[in-house]
Amino acid sequence: MAITNEKSVSEAIQYRRSVRIFKKEPLDEQKVKECIHLATLAATSSNMQLWEFYHITTKEIIDQIATASFDQNGAKTAQQLVVVVARKDLWRKRVQSNISFLKSQYGNKPETEYSKREKFALNYYKKIVPTIYFDIFGVLGYIKYFAFQIIGLFKPIYRQARESDMRVVAHKSAALAAQNFMISMAAINYDTCPMEGFDSLRVKKIINLPNSSEITMILGCGIRDEQGIYGERFRIPFEDVYHKV
Repeated sequence: MAITNEKSVSEAIQYRRSVRIFKKEPLDEQKVKECIHLATLAATSSNMQLWEFYHITTKEIIDQIATASFDQNGAKTAQQLVVVVARKDLWRKRVQSNISFLKSQYGNKPETEYSKREKFALNYYKKIVPTIYFDIFGVLGYIKYFAFQIIGLFKPIYRQARESDMRVVAHKSAALAAQNFMISMAAINYDTCPMEGFDSLRVKKIINLPNSSEITMILGCGIRDEQGIYGERFRIPFEDVYHKV
């Protein structure tokens, strides 16, 4: 069931604050789930969608995660939690999903009948993406990195090819999705608190995440208490961060 936004995008962005204390007022689970669905529409590198979202609604599990999050009020008073997880380890599965989708869009015709553009798109997922993501204990990544730096002396080339670089890529996409979620929540007068302070190993055990996954952030969800926002919003002057070239 789609949500009818009560705020415009600009209004939702202005309304959104990191709320540290939530009221003891329940949230509609279906509405939060729909906001998570809107999160999955975020921009993502190469459409790889290397993310997962764990919607925590059970009080016992919320309490366990709050303890693993150092009893932060944003977790301890939350009515629900959303754990945003980066899944770089699923790149092979996501590649195959993209290939299957492209073929379905092409009408499942023989590859000999593909246009130049269609062949390029398929080759991107069959060759280029695996070249970037495939690694062996990080060693191959450094080999690719130095090779690309040399090639880059002669022509433009993608240079971030190390395992650590691809981790950053996965987390960036997951963070974009998290922002979609927070703005969608704000649009319906629901509040959130993005948290990076937690014992990741304990949280992964609580919700049975594989070792190869990485938690991008935990989002506390609820209705803001009068004391839930700790002060006026502070931002560096726009002139200090805006540069027209």
